[in-house]
Amino acid sequence: MVVAVDDPGGVLARTGSPVSAKASLTDAPLVAAAKAGRLALVELDVKAKRTAPIAAQFVANPTKPASGTLWWIMRPGPVGKRRFRLLATNITPPGLTVRHDKTADNYTILAGKSPVLRYNFGRVPVPAGVKGKYAVARSNYVHPLYGPAGEELTKDFSRDHPHHRGIYWAWPEVYYKGGKRDLHALQGVFARPVRMGPVVSGPVFATLQAENVWTWGDTEPIVKETAIVRAFAAGGGGRCVDFEFHFTALVDGVSVARRGRSHYGGFNMRCSSRGGQKISYHTDPAGSTPRRAWGQIVGTPPKGTQPVSIAILQHAANPDYPGDWQPYPKINWLQPTFPAKGSKYALSKDKPLVLRFRLVVRRGPQGDKALADLWSAYNGFGT
Repeated sequence: MVVAVDDPGGVLARTGSPVSAKASLTDAPLVAAAKAGRLALVELDVKAKRTAPIAAQFVANPTKPASGTLWWIMRPGPVGKRRFRLLATNITPPGLTVRHDKTADNYTILAGKSPVLRYNFGRVPVPAGVKGKYAVARSNYVHPLYGPAGEELTKDFSRDHPHHRGIYWAWPEVYYKGGKRDLHALQGVFARPVRMGPVVSGPVFATLQAENVWTWGDTEPIVKETAIVRAFAAGGGGRCVDFEFHFTALVDGVSVARRGRSHYGGFNMRCSSRGGQKISYHTDPAGSTPRRAWGQIVGTPPKGTQPVSIAILQHAANPDYPGDWQPYPKINWLQPTFPAKGSKYALSKDKPLVLRFRLVVRRGPQGDKALADLWSAYNGFGT
């Protein structure tokens, strides 16, 4: 079986980004290899030195298991159309797995034995010594996000803002029944766990899917939320971690907004302290095609020995794209905001609000050219 990907701009090859292609598996050895995580691709039409197998992962269509999507991490190679032959191998390559701590009810994605991130599905209690109105037990967030050497890149229960919780998706203004409450600061409305969906491990990525419900006054369900976190094997540009959120109203009259409709809110990231910290943002001018938007924080994290960068790439399909960048460098904050300044966004019972972002973690900073390529690879421009 042969699969092909067109990379006319070469951004997939330059960045080592995840790539996917539609595929149908009808050959019995390929089906068995897919189930065992032993699929590999060998590139055609290239010199022999470039034909080392590439680990691949197949995701079947739930209703038609023979058809689905094949994923792999693109290697350096020629610009333009690239063809690969899909093979069944006898070797299970090292990959990404998920470990469930049943006591704490959290899920850790690991690359081999090294942690990539932890998703806190169950409620995390307030640590001893952390006090105040905003010191509230919480769930439904990622902390820690780990660096290449196991450094903790995010911060939880900070003394200055104890409601900040690593990487989380929440709004300081949630409107319902003529009232306004604060999901961001955990005041009067909360995201509570319902169930974990499919947990996927494999040689190319691991995926967590969680269903949560927002409760008004911690009693009345008002929003159904599905959070999907997918961490990939590291490529040439770093390790990609994709976040996708679906928010569906369960009742009429729910809307969200940023603080004062002009400041923070949406996809939030509170990082750990950084030595030599530098935060940068980029948004192309209105009317640009494509109009790219990314931000980056770089510096040496606690117990680290060298700088590590985290880039956030916005997906161009997000409503109100591009989101403004909200700068709070003194608290190591990186955020693309949602919704647009001056607005409220009404959640629908019929059509979910869908938001997507990609993080890229690597040693050292990414330059503007590399970040432009990473954004293009994520959004399908130049490929």
